[in-house]
Amino acid sequence: MAVPAGVASQRVADELRARILDGRLAPGTRIIQDELAEELHTSRLPVREALRILESRGLVTLRANSGAWVTSMDVRECELSYKMRERLEPLLLAESAPRLSDGDIDELEALEDRIEKTDDVEEFLVLDRQLHWTVYRHHDAHDLAAILNRLWDTTQHYRRAFTRLAGERRSWIIRAEHRLLIEALRQRDHASAERILELHIRRTRVELVKHPEVFAVPVPPGTGVNGH
Repeated sequence: MAVPAGVASQRVADELRARILDGRLAPGTRIIQDELAEELHTSRLPVREALRILESRGLVTLRANSGAWVTSMDVRECELSYKMRERLEPLLLAESAPRLSDGDIDELEALEDRIEKTDDVEEFLVLDRQLHWTVYRHHDAHDLAAILNRLWDTTQHYRRAFTRLAGERRSWIIRAEHRLLIEALRQRDHASAERILELHIRRTRVELVKHPEVFAVPVPPGTGVNGH
């Protein structure tokens, strides 16, 4: 039985998004449609549709007469994305925080315990994102959440590179800020939680832009998804 075109396109889009977010496809990587279609055992049509889906989410750039590329950012673009997060994420927190239960806050503490026990960057990135979005889980602001999901996705590579660069020197600050955020939520001090979150994101932005080497595109033009 044939897979509906929309389902096939979404499957390809989900696979490509996963590869971009986990670092298998770095910014600047060319995505060769024929190779991808063959690898995923599908036709070119679902691949083209998937690339359009990811273009709308900021993860892929489509260039006329050139093809598809994993989107890359320069320092200014990434800084702007973080400035948007500084302003918008406290708003999403405010939409969710009044409905966070004690069980939700216990879950946040358990996630932070796991963050503090790991020294693996990939595990940290997964847990850190899970912690933040657990804070926002009870929002009823889907357009706002969609914007923020996009900002998280498009800055993922740079967050990974910076986390590796900063290492233990920075991790204790993240831990302290997470603990302050969780305690403010447990005390139902939502105004303080919003301020802590804003400062948490701002500090990362300020530190990140001090390291322009993070924004070097590591993959030369013409490099495909299979290393060609």
